Amino acid sequence: LDDERARLTAIDKELDSIKPYTTVPVMKSLGDDQRRETRIQRRGNYLDEADLVGPGIPSVFASRLETMPKDRLSVAKWLVSRENPLTARVIVNRLWESIYGLGLVRTSEEFGAQGDQPSHPELLDWLAVEFMDSGWDIKHMLKLIVTSATYRQYSKVTSSQIANDPDNQWLARGPRVRLSAESIRDQALFTSGLLSYKMFGPSVNPPQPQMGLNAAFGGGIDWKTSEGEDRYRRGLYTTWRRSNPYPSMATFDAPNREVCTLKRDRSNTPLQALVTLNDPAFVETAQALARRMAKAEGNPAGKVKHGFRLCLTRLPSEKEQVHLLKLYSEAYATYVDLQEDAFIISGQTPEQVAVDEDVRDLAALTVVANVLLNLDETLMKR
Repeated sequence: LDDERARLTAIDKELDSIKPYTTVPVMKSLGDDQRRETRIQRRGNYLDEADLVGPGIPSVFASRLETMPKDRLSVAKWLVSRENPLTARVIVNRLWESIYGLGLVRTSEEFGAQGDQPSHPELLDWLAVEFMDSGWDIKHMLKLIVTSATYRQYSKVTSSQIANDPDNQWLARGPRVRLSAESIRDQALFTSGLLSYKMFGPSVNPPQPQMGLNAAFGGGIDWKTSEGEDRYRRGLYTTWRRSNPYPSMATFDAPNREVCTLKRDRSNTPLQALVTLNDPAFVETAQALARRMAKAEGNPAGKVKHGFRLCLTRLPSEKEQVHLLKLYSEAYATYVDLQEDAFIISGQTPEQVAVDEDVRDLAALTVVANVLLNLDETLMKR
């Protein structure tokens, strides 16, 4: 028994010596005897107090809350109860908007009296019920939507559809919307074979243009790029500074986080093409894609066809292939006498290029890959 007590004492000392991982305070509910009194303050004057008040439930809420403990947990349970379908409606409308570009309720940020009426109210209700029945399974809902006949429609727009339904509110065709800022970079990384599937952990610093600028009080705006696979992690893990957002994502309408953004706008500017053509992160993905293309067997036509399929999941038409092969030939001819420049554009060193490899071929394929990653069909969901 004495040995057990000594062991327990040693463990207690060890626990006491461990420093906490964080100093952030954790909120906890106080007992009834420890709660302070709260009184009505007439006209907001804290010196002019009136009647004593306690916790309660707004009358607009469901009546069953009157029999539940009057605390935040009860309100949270009501929010996701079947008596309150609003929560499920809002979530499935957000999911629908992320896929189609337009929600069943166009004002996804406003479901109240000032918002728009749903274009398909029965569908919205059905999706909300299905969401609750599935156990609030978001993956189930996404799979259900993208495997539907509505989503799998042809996205080509006819003149009559433009005239009658320019925003595709009535879903006569498949969705055609630009990818989000984070998804554009993620897709480029995936196509090039660089994307890291590592999950969780701290934020990372992907490549960005070195601007050589200083923020207020001398703080540097440039950062040290992460090494290893952290360099290629999904946009979700990118370090975000409100005063200095990640440039390429800001160009593609990612908010700066200075204020809460309920709904992102979608713009179309020449700066976006300049990003996908020249930003260090996208140049690096083009170089990696070129290396994947170079491994394809056959002549340049086969390599170009392989890269085209990696980016667009289809084979190029005859006209498309002619244009891309012409670009390849012109680029190859440019680097015939510029071997040093060929190494730079391909992102390779002489030691990295095998004896049987042609660095001019890699450089020309990098130019083609850069164009493929900048195609409208690459950046648009359709």
